[in-house]
Amino acid sequence: MTTPLLFLFILGDILGAGVYVLVGKVAGQSGGAVWAPLVLAWCLAMLTAGSYVELATKYPRAGGAAHYAQRAFGPFAAFLVGFCMLAAGVVSVAALALGFAGEYLSQFVTLPTVLVAGVFLAALGLLNARGIKDSLRANMAATVVEVGGLLLVIVLGIVVIARGEADPGRLVQFGTAEHGPLSAVLAGAVLAYYSFVGFETSVNVAEETKDPRRAYPRALFGALAFAGVVYVAVGSIAAAVVPPEVLSASSGPLLEVVRLAGGVPLWLFGLIALAAVANGALLTGIMSSRLAYGMARDGLLPAVLARVLPRRRTPWVAIVATTVTSLGLALTGDVASLASTLVLLLLVVFFAVNIAVLVLRRDEVEHDHFRIASVFPVLGAVSCVLLASQVEAGVWLRGMLVLAVGLVLAAGVALRARRRVG
Repeated sequence: MTTPLLFLFILGDILGAGVYVLVGKVAGQSGGAVWAPLVLAWCLAMLTAGSYVELATKYPRAGGAAHYAQRAFGPFAAFLVGFCMLAAGVVSVAALALGFAGEYLSQFVTLPTVLVAGVFLAALGLLNARGIKDSLRANMAATVVEVGGLLLVIVLGIVVIARGEADPGRLVQFGTAEHGPLSAVLAGAVLAYYSFVGFETSVNVAEETKDPRRAYPRALFGALAFAGVVYVAVGSIAAAVVPPEVLSASSGPLLEVVRLAGGVPLWLFGLIALAAVANGALLTGIMSSRLAYGMARDGLLPAVLARVLPRRRTPWVAIVATTVTSLGLALTGDVASLASTLVLLLLVVFFAVNIAVLVLRRDEVEHDHFRIASVFPVLGAVSCVLLASQVEAGVWLRGMLVLAVGLVLAAGVALRARRRVG
């Protein structure tokens, strides 16, 4: 991969589904100043991105966070980090299935959420099973569409503001009836953080990148910077054009901007948004099923998950297992709670990565690599604790159940590793 190709790959992982679905929920938490939690989440994501850049250029190989945890802390932490990544992927697909079944789809047809989520997940599973080549072709097309949709929202919002039909004063309204200014921004940042995740999966292609020492920092920081500018612009315009209470009540918040602006058929923007949501779910579904397959092949999960289709060579059992689990989560949660659960699980992963950077400073390698100043991993770890402290109790309960399963399985993996050494 060249630097431009890596930039587009990372940007495709970050941009899209989160802001299409969650900007209204962020407004519900933070009030009219939607830009504030978006900027905070952006800055916090940049801190952890610095740790990923150092480790990806120091150890340019697939495996990502689990590999770094293995080198820094051993098999117990490595399994727990890998399990949290897997669980976060499954939760994310469930949240996006619910987002797909919302108001964007209602521009075409109104169907029960359960039915839509089931059909949507089944279709994604079939495309995933067909093979990664066809899946990535669909991803390339959808990425172009979803970026175009966000730019369209910015243009339409500017039109509404120019007509004098917006209220920019909302952008300095911090807080809601439930949250004061500071707690509102922090609560909104938990949801906004979901929109910036995705960059962490790119470390798996570092070993396939030309000159990762130069290419990877430019591509990752560049993609996050581009996504941050677009997200803050979209969130600010949406809040100025549409009252926060209307945004927060909508499962298709950006559709409200298009409706007020006029000139663009609602069904057309609905189609763009559906493509964005489906693309995010497809990419995450591919990652989750391959991670489950890889862990099964390494003996960390039941061996049945490593079975592949004879001709396609795709991990069909892992695809079925992750798809069914996502469906179960979609039927027992809502978009906001599932997004917060995903963030909580990834915060565990990101905390481990930030600490691993500091621990692995004693491990010298022969080649040059990017090095982040030590203060940034420290701040990155602190930011993970800060965001985790803002997660609601109900989300913590769901997350702790997942972590409990992971801890039990990780203990078994660590015990088997000790026996092999002994």
